[in-house]
Amino acid sequence: MHRYRSHTCGALRATDIGSTARLSGWVHRVRDHGGVLFIDLRDHYGLTQVVADPDSAAFKIAEKLRSEWVVRIDGAVRKRPEGTTNADLPTGEIEVYATEIEVLSEAKELPVPVFGEPDYPEDMRLTYRFLDLRRETLHAIIMKRLAITSSIRRRMHEAGFNEFPTPILTASSPEGARDFLVPSRIHAGKFYALPQAPQQYKQLLMVSGFDRYFQIAPCFRDEDPRADRLPGEFYQLDVEMSFVEQEDIFQTMEPVLTSVFEEFAGPAAGGQGQTKRVDRDWQRIPYDTAIATYGSDKPDLRNPIEMADVTEHFRGSGFKVFAGMIERDPKVRVWAVPAPGGGSRAFCDRMNGWAQKEGQPGLGYIFWREEEGSAGAGPVAKNVGGERAAAIQAQMGLKTGDACFFTAGDPAKFYKFAGLARDEIGRELKLIDEGRFAFAWIVDFPFYEWNEDEKKVDFSHNPFSMPKGGAEALTAAETEGRDALLGLKANQYDIVCNGYEIASGSVRNHVPETMVKAFEITGLSRSDVEERFGGLYRAFQYGAPPHGGMAAGIERMVMLLTGTKTVRDVALFPMNQQANDLLMGAPSDVSPKQLRELSIRVVVPEKK
Repeated sequence: MHRYRSHTCGALRATDIGSTARLSGWVHRVRDHGGVLFIDLRDHYGLTQVVADPDSAAFKIAEKLRSEWVVRIDGAVRKRPEGTTNADLPTGEIEVYATEIEVLSEAKELPVPVFGEPDYPEDMRLTYRFLDLRRETLHAIIMKRLAITSSIRRRMHEAGFNEFPTPILTASSPEGARDFLVPSRIHAGKFYALPQAPQQYKQLLMVSGFDRYFQIAPCFRDEDPRADRLPGEFYQLDVEMSFVEQEDIFQTMEPVLTSVFEEFAGPAAGGQGQTKRVDRDWQRIPYDTAIATYGSDKPDLRNPIEMADVTEHFRGSGFKVFAGMIERDPKVRVWAVPAPGGGSRAFCDRMNGWAQKEGQPGLGYIFWREEEGSAGAGPVAKNVGGERAAAIQAQMGLKTGDACFFTAGDPAKFYKFAGLARDEIGRELKLIDEGRFAFAWIVDFPFYEWNEDEKKVDFSHNPFSMPKGGAEALTAAETEGRDALLGLKANQYDIVCNGYEIASGSVRNHVPETMVKAFEITGLSRSDVEERFGGLYRAFQYGAPPHGGMAAGIERMVMLLTGTKTVRDVALFPMNQQANDLLMGAPSDVSPKQLRELSIRVVVPEKK
């Protein structure tokens, strides 16, 4: 027999009754039932119930066992007594009567319990991540992640893609975040960078003639942590295709991601609930429409609320706050956020209080009830008058028992708050369809944006994208001035699902002169482009195919498919929210010798 096991802890079935087995694993828990000990033995594959009574030669050792000790157990496989079978366990029909127990490793008192999965502080869980990963739910989530990435790889290969590994040590380049820099020992004073994404390499692969590339790629960005992005490093499904337009990319990737979500769209690992529905017909929503309708470029389409511009109903009205703003500034608009079923003063006051907690002076509203009819109730209704209130009700498609909230000002400054109000109303009124994955492509992103800090035009998304209309549109917009440049659209797109951006991509700017012109408008010279993007710029001189692609966040997709709250719950060894690796103690100090070898001196800023 094998030194440690003849079977795993998830392998024994009723067909094994009468045989002997050797199991090894962790003691999940020990239960004492009137002098008979029941030991739940656990390994990666499952859990088996082991029994030891005073007649067993293993009983004395069994009495000493504690949670998370690692043991080897020999014993006889037998049928569980009538009425004690466990239908929730694959091994629930049998138990192993212990004849010999060997302790392979003892465990100290646990700082984080494994059995029962109580709620513990996150920093404690991350410090003892190796214990946290033993928990059934988290263990299952990690295995589901592996299954998801395996499915993605298979489907990408079936779609005609090849997986190419790209370098980890590369040159620093602007990708929208800070680089992690790696000092060179051989080239004193110079630095490599960890790739924020394999962007330039995958484009170079297209120039090299490989046609269809993908990679489950590690990416490194020195940016502040947040719930939907890991600090420091994350993985993405990176994709690039040659001789394609935007629609070709959509038609290729929609079936891949839809089928992955359909395959894994069950309840959260270890949880209950019905399998979620997956949208097969993805919406196409222009960026400007998404902002005006949902207050977000990553709208949660499970929420049926759609906002609308109701400025004209307030122009010259008796509601002087809004009417005065409209008269003074042509940029001012009034947006309405409908609240189906929210037609009570209590709910409207609650939303007004929520707005104040968000740093706003309040949230104007009208609600409709039987007494007032279409004239509506509330301070806004009284000031605009019954006719205007009825017109708002008709435009927004509202009825008795509904409400409507209003925000006013420059939409560029308030749209995010309006989007948050839409989300809050949807949650409070339980309007969100929780049993659905709602996908959409957000298209026609602005090519440029205004950098207020540096008082210049800057790229709003991916600097390697092709502007809509190509070089001609770029030149014309430059001639017309700043407003025309800010109105220029890009062949850029995002995939959004349930309020999260899960992928971003574009058709690339593969024409050298157009690429230089796009960067010159942001203040970089031709020599800057040649220096900072030399490999890509040179490659484009020698025949570059039209190409485009995208990248989808692995952690975000797994987070959605497992129903977890943050991306840290789907990563093996994540950092905490302060970008500290509590398990390994990173970042850490290094020795003076190491610094000397790298020709580096550390100057720590003084504490204020």
